[in-house]
Amino acid sequence: MAPPRALRVRCCGRGSHEVHPERLVLVRTGDPGGCGSGYLIGPQLVLTALHVVRPEGRWTGRVEARVGHPRYGAGQVDRPAQVCWPDPQEVPAADALDVALLWLATPVETGATPVRWGRPGGVVPVPFEGAGFPALAADAGSPAHFEYLRGELPDVSTSSTGWVLNCPVWPASGRSKVRPWEGASGSAIFCHGRLVGVVAEDNQAMGNRRLHAVPAHEALSLPGFADFVTKHGHPGTTATIEEVTADSSQTKPGKDDAGWPVEVGPVPTLAAAFQPRRLLRERIDTARAGNGSVVLTQVLSGGGGVGKSQLAAACAIDALREGFDLVVWAPAAEAQMVITRFAQAAARLGLSGVSGQDQGADARCLLEWLATTQRRWLVVLDDVSDMAAISEWWPASRTGTGWVLATTRMRGATGGGRARVDIDVYETEESAAYLRERLTGEGMIHLLDDQAPALAEALGHLPLALGLAAAYMVNEELTCTAYLRRFTDRQTRLDDALPESADTEGYGQRITTALLLSLDATRAADTTRLAEPVLSLTALLAPAGHPHALWATHTVLDYLNATYATAQAPQVTADRTHSVLRLLHRYALLTCDTRAEHRAVRIHALTARAVRENTPTRVLHGLVGVAGDALLEIWPEVDQPHADLAAVLRANTDALADHTGDHLWHPEGHPVLYRAGTSLLDAGLPNASVNYWQHIAERAERLLGAKHLDTILARANLAASYSGVGRTREAITIEEQVVADRERLLGGDDPETIRARANLAVSYWQVGRTGEAITIEERVVADRERLLGGDDPDTILARGSLAVSYSRVGRTGEAITIQEQVVADTERLLGGDHPETIRARANLAASYSRVGRTGEAITIEERVVADRERLLGAEHPDTILARANLAASYWQVGRTGEAITIQERVVADTERLLGGDHPESIRARDNLAFAYERHSNSG
Repeated sequence: MAPPRALRVRCCGRGSHEVHPERLVLVRTGDPGGCGSGYLIGPQLVLTALHVVRPEGRWTGRVEARVGHPRYGAGQVDRPAQVCWPDPQEVPAADALDVALLWLATPVETGATPVRWGRPGGVVPVPFEGAGFPALAADAGSPAHFEYLRGELPDVSTSSTGWVLNCPVWPASGRSKVRPWEGASGSAIFCHGRLVGVVAEDNQAMGNRRLHAVPAHEALSLPGFADFVTKHGHPGTTATIEEVTADSSQTKPGKDDAGWPVEVGPVPTLAAAFQPRRLLRERIDTARAGNGSVVLTQVLSGGGGVGKSQLAAACAIDALREGFDLVVWAPAAEAQMVITRFAQAAARLGLSGVSGQDQGADARCLLEWLATTQRRWLVVLDDVSDMAAISEWWPASRTGTGWVLATTRMRGATGGGRARVDIDVYETEESAAYLRERLTGEGMIHLLDDQAPALAEALGHLPLALGLAAAYMVNEELTCTAYLRRFTDRQTRLDDALPESADTEGYGQRITTALLLSLDATRAADTTRLAEPVLSLTALLAPAGHPHALWATHTVLDYLNATYATAQAPQVTADRTHSVLRLLHRYALLTCDTRAEHRAVRIHALTARAVRENTPTRVLHGLVGVAGDALLEIWPEVDQPHADLAAVLRANTDALADHTGDHLWHPEGHPVLYRAGTSLLDAGLPNASVNYWQHIAERAERLLGAKHLDTILARANLAASYSGVGRTREAITIEEQVVADRERLLGGDDPETIRARANLAVSYWQVGRTGEAITIEERVVADRERLLGGDDPDTILARGSLAVSYSRVGRTGEAITIQEQVVADTERLLGGDHPETIRARANLAASYSRVGRTGEAITIEERVVADRERLLGAEHPDTILARANLAASYWQVGRTGEAITIQERVVADTERLLGGDHPESIRARDNLAFAYERHSNSG
């Protein structure tokens, strides 16, 4: 984004000086004709004259500020304002300085260039210009028609209390009764870019044909004024006073004839379609302004390809535009590179003591000059790899006029007065803007299609990757859809999809090299030899993160000890794996943040892909089973109390399966694949469950064969998913085959065979085949009592299922007797919050309701609803079913209004979650219609 347009005004033939018209302020008060000028010195801070807001010796009742100029920038904006200095609750002294500060109700963005303060000196008149706009006071009733004041400050060295502004009346009013300077009060006065004073009044001794200005340095010496300026001025504003003389603008930096500003580097050119990243720039400016040290520095930290150097280059370019005198760009991978560039800068400036024979000595001359100069400077240290080595060459600014901006791949590079700003990948909107602008600039906008968002997501919104991809698309004339297909092809390696030959921005390295540039440094710092296997295991899991607890599992620790431990190396412990993760974090290869559990360990998707493609195949194969076993080890036995953790573990299982091809299926299906599928069922995600188990069943049959037990298990789970979406007859067809296959392969008494029969019985009574269901369930109960004992949880649950069937065929007394015992047993064995315990209570309540014990049923059902909302969430199918049962009981006892309200919610929820054709949705609508009818008839 270009800086705001600046006006250049001739000052007595001595050169030109920039004024920011978008910061001009028209100050208006509630008094008749009350107006004056001002200047915006911070987003909410206006400098003006005291008498503008305190006319005739009293505080005005209302102040409004019109900020901006109608012909520049975004135009004018109006803001309510109030006096913040001096204290408006007090009466100023008779000799109070005629200066005031106003606080705007809301900020006005005009760029971040800070005000620089000056004090004119010498015996030669100094040119000035005024930055007020009394011409626009005309709309407040003033006849004034001038905007800029220009002239000289004569004999400045002899005036200590105020400046007389020697300038012609421009233009002359021509009306004898009107003061020609009306509206000029509060105008800021600049000399050579430094704000030196504020217009206070006409100088009556000169017939009101000269203006008098209050010196800025006098105001800065008063209590509170400097604090307001430094805290609320534009970022980088200080209270430092710079001496200004007539020849300040003619000063050269040394023997160099080029004059100021000086650029040493050079600063890199911004890439095509560069994104300004406004929010990040604001964070950089905030870090710079908020640093309490005199040395204003910050370090940008992030992984390869996130655009750190480009952001630093944008800051450097903006600094030159904003009037900085010196910008030095120094490559900083090694200390010697910094020393060389600093020595070059010292020679360019012609500093005293620079010989050209000793680079170290010359570089120290630059550091001494930077520490003491009043000139504004920026030093960029790009790609710092060793903060300790660079620290003695880190510039300081004791005058507060300079700052250092460093980029590094290392995290934790703070201390020494440095504030850190973490640079991440593009925001979604920035990725979209980049692709659009880049392809438009190449005349290839037709390549942009509806797959652009998916492409940006696949590239992880990494600026480097988006740049290489866009260049490749242009070179090959590939649409987003076509390129995305090629990029996601498992046969395509990262360096082929994002080739170095597509590099048009001068990165000069392969994508994998850029992503893994820190790996060599990590190896050098790693005394355990664990960094690479830890990174390789992380690359197999979900980029969005996995639990830190995985690195304390027996599975991971046993693997690392067995594979990488030596007689000399200490045993691998959880503390040691944490240290290795933090080492990788420090070198920006992954993120390890235990505050973010369950996604404490994260890695960028492209970095993970680069790691996988560069990990030896034998190592990768060994890690697959370790990753699966470790996920199983931290998977809770019951998902419901740990829904967030379960969702993260499912995502990591999906990522592991996607990244490793068929490796999780040798020699058989890994249990983690099956655990993730049952977790979908438990989470009440029937549609996702159907899709998952269809895929698993097909994969198992292809890789293991139709008669393999893992294939049969996958089909059994697919049948359960079908039941969840109302496809019960398809479920029965599968379940009957599963029973037959397990009886043949395992025998009739195997626990898996008995479980298959129990599942088939549930499906039978769902379609009304209750007699067959009861026959099977009675056999299941008998078999489990015989094989497992009467107190085994599986036996107790089988009794509960049988009792439900008894209740449905009118054997309610038997059902209640069994169910009361089942509730007691599940509470004792599984706990009160276990899903099966809650289900047992719900079944008992249904039986109570059937025999007219509705009050007892309601008490239980209200508890069931509360428990399921707490443990499963408000939109879980089991929670919705519990509400439907409670509504039916409310209706039975005459609480019709409450019943209808609940039932309406049940209909909306089931239709949204299960679809309008699901049996539960149809049943819910029928129940609601019946309730409406009965309610209408009763009325």
